[in-house]
Amino acid sequence: MFLDDNFLLTTPTAVRLFHDFAKEMPIIDYHCHLDPQEIYEDRAFATITEAWLAGDHYKWRLMRANGIPESQITGDASDYDKFLAWAKTVPKTIGNPLYAWTHLELRRFFGIEELLNEETAPEIWQKVNERLALPAYSRRQLIANSKVKIVCTTDDPVDDLRYHQLLKKEESAFQVLPAFRPDKALNIDAPEFTAWLKKLADVAAQPITNYPTLLSVLEKRIDFFHENGCRLSDHALDTLNYQAGSPAEVEQVFQKALEQEPLTASEIALYRTETLVALIKCYHQKNWTMQLHLHAHRNNNQRMLNQLGPDSGYDSLNDLPIATPLKEVLDRAEASDQLPQTILYSLNPQDYPVLLTLLGCYQKDTPGKLQLGSGWWFNDTRSGMREQLSLFAENSLLSHFVGMLTDSRSFLSYTRHEYFRRVLCELMGEWAQRGEVPDDDQLLGQMVADIAYNNANRYFKFK
Repeated sequence: MFLDDNFLLTTPTAVRLFHDFAKEMPIIDYHCHLDPQEIYEDRAFATITEAWLAGDHYKWRLMRANGIPESQITGDASDYDKFLAWAKTVPKTIGNPLYAWTHLELRRFFGIEELLNEETAPEIWQKVNERLALPAYSRRQLIANSKVKIVCTTDDPVDDLRYHQLLKKEESAFQVLPAFRPDKALNIDAPEFTAWLKKLADVAAQPITNYPTLLSVLEKRIDFFHENGCRLSDHALDTLNYQAGSPAEVEQVFQKALEQEPLTASEIALYRTETLVALIKCYHQKNWTMQLHLHAHRNNNQRMLNQLGPDSGYDSLNDLPIATPLKEVLDRAEASDQLPQTILYSLNPQDYPVLLTLLGCYQKDTPGKLQLGSGWWFNDTRSGMREQLSLFAENSLLSHFVGMLTDSRSFLSYTRHEYFRRVLCELMGEWAQRGEVPDDDQLLGQMVADIAYNNANRYFKFK
């Protein structure tokens, strides 16, 4: 039956693995986009639309595909009308993971088992909003009730981490830690680069007039983040073009950027390469884990980018070559024995075999030091998760995998961990049923528990 206790669990082994080893494990959400200020202020959501649809470009894309007017997606329609538009779309999403996720969230957070559609929407709207007004449904309580132990947000180097510091002073069922996201430091070709550089200089109380000073300031920001509990960095390397250069060559490019002169593709690649390599060495010194997100093709619809800005649902997969430039970056760090723990994600699943075989060339010292990240964005579907898990197992050691993350701006996304754990147990149950692995609960159950929680707890070295 739909979303019953054993949904997705197609073998007796899968049922046991999930209920006995995975279901009750806590969560470490080591990469998300929750706002630490929202977590600290802990306000109640005004409506389910605010909690569910605001900023959720997964849903926005499907609503557009269903012919919903933009006014009822990101526009000036009322919260109720936007909710009704999503309710109208939901029955059309069968086969998409959002159909299961939508109803999982209604069940797990609000105890509502009715299917969401145009007819049930008014009653569900009322029931959910009544619950959201209760203290038990504040932002922090939604996290705590999901058995989350650690949340790692995504933070710019210029952030003062004020809300992380305030949260640290309070008793809580979970920790909120920063993660270092220096994309704006690498995107020298972005129109806002010089304005962002001014912010960085203000935060550091130090003028940044040359490239060595930039690196020095970034290193100091890494020190500051580390003091505030940060143990991960994160990069959106949508494309990666390796080009090494001398300090004098990088300085020349940097000065051109300060003067807002046009840069060539070669100059951009040189600056990004040398800056990334410098940051990688800092991460190694701090014993951080580096995350590289590859091959997103962002902001494809220029008209809608002008209207709505980035992160509004107009991104897709990229298919540029990755093996050689990534090899050069990793090898450059390894040559001086300064390659940190690294998780490699690609939005294009065709890259998985390339990434897995490449990371196998640099494993040492730490179990699972380099890993293929979980099915990301367009790949956090059942089939996408199964493909990532299967290829990880076939080309590396799945036993050391650090498991699922939300990569979400929603406080209701933690049911995705349940979904992932069910898919994991489903897959391992199939292996046992075919006789590929022993049908041994102790052996397989430990592996499931490790992937669900224990590996991440060990790997990231949180305090």
